[in-house]
Amino acid sequence: MRFGHGGIRARIDSCRVRNDLTASRHLVYIAVIMTDHQLGEFEQIVLLAILRLGEDAYGASIRSEIEKCTGRGPTAGAMYTTLDRLESKSMLTSRMGEPTAQRGGRAKRYFKVTKTGSVAVTRAQRAYQRLLKGLELVGGAHA
Repeated sequence: MRFGHGGIRARIDSCRVRNDLTASRHLVYIAVIMTDHQLGEFEQIVLLAILRLGEDAYGASIRSEIEKCTGRGPTAGAMYTTLDRLESKSMLTSRMGEPTAQRGGRAKRYFKVTKTGSVAVTRAQRAYQRLLKGLELVGGAHA
């Protein structure tokens, strides 16, 4: 049997446990935390860049923010693939702006981090901080 509620799924399995004295049937309750909201490093970087940019988060500005903050210049393909994946995971939403002459009549696609995305990136960053706590890394203590 399976039961679900929010981000936690529980499963009840029956199994046979045997020992020398008796054979009996026991129920084993296993709680499994859903992993739908796991984020990779680049996904975290993209979400954090969007949060930093606020209302002005569109493709080129996100790429610039990432490069400015990390020294890494992501390719457009890698970034848009990640943006689409994050949107499919409900970590962010997008909307089309107005077409502009400077862009040859094309519209910008603006992005906004959802509550789900904000919670996921916060959890991931807190996990990194817990891992770093008490470590002395080359070049000094952690941030």
